[in-house]
Amino acid sequence: MGTKKDITSREDIEQLVAAFYEQVKTDDTIGFIFTDVVKINWEHHIPLIVDFWESILLDNPVYTKNAMEVHYVLNKKMPLQKAHFAKWVLLFCTAVDDLFEGKIAALAKTRAKSIAALMQFKMADANK
Repeated sequence: MGTKKDITSREDIEQLVAAFYEQVKTDDTIGFIFTDVVKINWEHHIPLIVDFWESILLDNPVYTKNAMEVHYVLNKKMPLQKAHFAKWVLLFCTAVDDLFEGKIAALAKTRAKSIAALMQFKMADANK
């Protein structure tokens, strides 16, 4: 099997995000949050998520929204649990590993873990 390339462009991030959400949609632990609780409009959501990761990984500040805010609203509807964050991180890191390797791919996994940890901390605080 040939070596994988690193994440270097918006197209790479689009590929990663699409692969990740294909896994999420059918996942027993978190799929329903996206499809039933939030009822996500994927065509609208995917480009925003790509913007978010492009801002973080490629230092291109295209994402201008507050990512936390959206999740606070969701957390009020359905309190997010440790298991939800753990599965999200696992699926994200698996998608990265399936498609890419290199410095930015490693950064993507590190950032995903720290974002999930921060969100989990903030949501737990909001649930008190």
